[in-house]
Amino acid sequence: MHYHNTTLKAASSYIYKYPKFLLLFITFLIAYLLFNGRTNPEFHVFIISLGFFGTFLAGILFTYGFTAAPATAIFLIIAKEQNILLAGLIGGLGALLGDLFIFNFIRSSFRNEVKKLHREKLVMYISHKTPSLIKRYLLPAVAGFIIASPLPDEIGVTMLAASKSISAKVFSVISYVLNTMGIFIVLLIGKSL
Repeated sequence: MHYHNTTLKAASSYIYKYPKFLLLFITFLIAYLLFNGRTNPEFHVFIISLGFFGTFLAGILFTYGFTAAPATAIFLIIAKEQNILLAGLIGGLGALLGDLFIFNFIRSSFRNEVKKLHREKLVMYISHKTPSLIKRYLLPAVAGFIIASPLPDEIGVTMLAASKSISAKVFSVISYVLNTMGIFIVLLIGKSL
């Protein structure tokens, strides 16, 4: 009995310390259960029945860190049922909508803090010492890599939203192209499985 209590305390301690990692693990588990057709064939039928509307919704979910794994599983499921070029373009539109929500939220809600941050001595020093060519191209390149990769889009979008030189139109093009490429790669993998 004492061993059982000790184990429960240790487990609850880790859950308390790392709740986000636990939530992330649960999303990976959900993604596995969704993709594994033997576990849940009704879900596959449901996803396929949504058609391109489901593809659009999966695109929205693809942009957020905690829903990216289930969205990837959904794209793997629909890859065999839909035209992957059309599915990639529609999923990219959903991802763009999700990214625009983050972009506008950061731009409006964090505006004052971003301005304050730009006035911090360390940030001003780094900004002054960094060549303008690197500032102009490195930040968008790193942010673009993050958006196109399986990493949470929130990080890359925040980097671009904090930049004064990136307009909403330019951001929209970057987001759409990169997310569409990432979704298309997932669909190609799903088609070949």
